[in-house]
Amino acid sequence: MTRSIRTLVPAALLGLVAWALLSGAPARAAPLPVVPPACDRACLYGFLDRYLTALEHNDASRLPWAPAARYTENNVELAIGDGMWGTVTKLGSYRLRFADARAGQVGFYGTVEESKDSSAFALRLKIEDGHITEAEALVVRIAEFGTLDGGVNPFASGVFEDKPILQSNLAPGEGRPRERLISIANGYFDTLQLNDGTLFTQFDPKCQRMENGVQTTGNPKKVLGPTSALGCAEQFQLGVYHYDDRLRDRRYPLVDEERGLVLAAGFIDHRGRLTDYKLTDGSVAHSPVRHPHSFCYLELFKIVDGKIRQVESVFITVPYYMPSPWVAKDQR
Repeated sequence: MTRSIRTLVPAALLGLVAWALLSGAPARAAPLPVVPPACDRACLYGFLDRYLTALEHNDASRLPWAPAARYTENNVELAIGDGMWGTVTKLGSYRLRFADARAGQVGFYGTVEESKDSSAFALRLKIEDGHITEAEALVVRIAEFGTLDGGVNPFASGVFEDKPILQSNLAPGEGRPRERLISIANGYFDTLQLNDGTLFTQFDPKCQRMENGVQTTGNPKKVLGPTSALGCAEQFQLGVYHYDDRLRDRRYPLVDEERGLVLAAGFIDHRGRLTDYKLTDGSVAHSPVRHPHSFCYLELFKIVDGKIRQVESVFITVPYYMPSPWVAKDQR
């Protein structure tokens, strides 16, 4: 071995190679040290808590923003400190937080008060080198949400409360690799897009879905019609959501592997052209959306043993085919 190479290889590794050559054993690379994330779960939760405290005090300057930090609120990029930063008076008691140390991201679902109105609130933060580089917020102001065909606003009675299934860690053997978790969540949206009864993902028999605080599966009150009493899989197998034309600009910025949580972002586009349509059992349904518009969502999936167990969705109505400030034009 030449002197130039010897100077690049640690003495301990040279000894290992020499032993392997003399003994005839195959040489193996020395294991790489485990490098902890720059900001672990506790660290990410710390940034989130500081953010929420600053929001309650209407003071974004309390936070360590990166020089090129970006802030969006309801799918519009704003100056940091604008929008809800000037109107929030209080945070509600519902507080669901989750984190992805590998991606440096932390998420939150809760409620905020502005004047006397309480609204669902979802938030995603990205942390790099001790600074906030991205903040993405959705605020569901029910008065501005709009109504479905017939003048009904089904989300005016939303209730937000803790769900132990979303707070708990997975048991040994219940987890799946990161890429698989994302694929399962993406299969949900493949199933929803032009829903014809085909399932592209798997559902736990106990699966429930909450949308803006309203339980829209397994609900005996049938808040969205008779099919809202059905389970997650049963609704999709019936083809209930055939009026959802397109699920686009899908993103999966945060995966909490310990809890089996995947945060998804994107849009549901409605052309509004569908009137009556047949379900897979032959019965006829009436589309509740009869004008072009889109839903912009932050949707959280709990995946246990490869199956979707719980869905927590916060979404708002936006102009039809509105682009995302987080997706480049050449990626749409």
